[in-house]
Order: sequence, then C-alpha cells, then structure tokens
Amino acid sequence: MPTNYRSFLGDANSQVLTIPNFQTNSPAKQEREKIKHTLIGSSKAVMATIRVLHQLGYADIGDWSPLLPTNNPGEVMSILIRSINLL
Repeated sequence: MPTNYRSFLGDANSQVLTIPNFQTNSPAKQEREKIKHTLIGSSKAVMATIRVLHQLGYADIGDWSPLLPTNNPGEVMSILIRSINLL
C-alpha cells in the first residue's frame, strides 16, 4: 500500500505525494537492488532532511552515516544505502 505525505519542499499549499511501497510481500522471488542516497549541504540542512525522512517513516536516523566533511567549507554529506525489492 502506498504511503502518503506532504512535500516538505513545497509552499504552504503543498500537494500530497505518493511513495510506492517497495517492500511488498510476494510469494515469488523478488529481485533486490541497493540504492544509495547522498545528502550534501550544511550540517543543519542535512540533519533537518534526515529528520524529515525519519518522520515520514522512510529511514531511521541511525541508518545514515555520520556527517562527513566535503572539500567545500561549511559543507557536509551523509549517506544511506538501502536494499529495495524491484517490482
């Protein structure tokens, strides 16, 4: 069943978006693939995005890598790797 949520990037009249459920329970053998998410920005922006994704039920905060510095001053990154079932 898809999950509904409000876009946190939109304006006050945000539209409802649907996330497909990739974790379906099907008796047939499903192909799995790793997907890598990378957040890059200020530590405040990266942590805020990680919290929003947690509130949406997408990923636990502890699933993300620690904040890693980039070559740009004031910029960090965090990485999440997930395995999904392909439909």
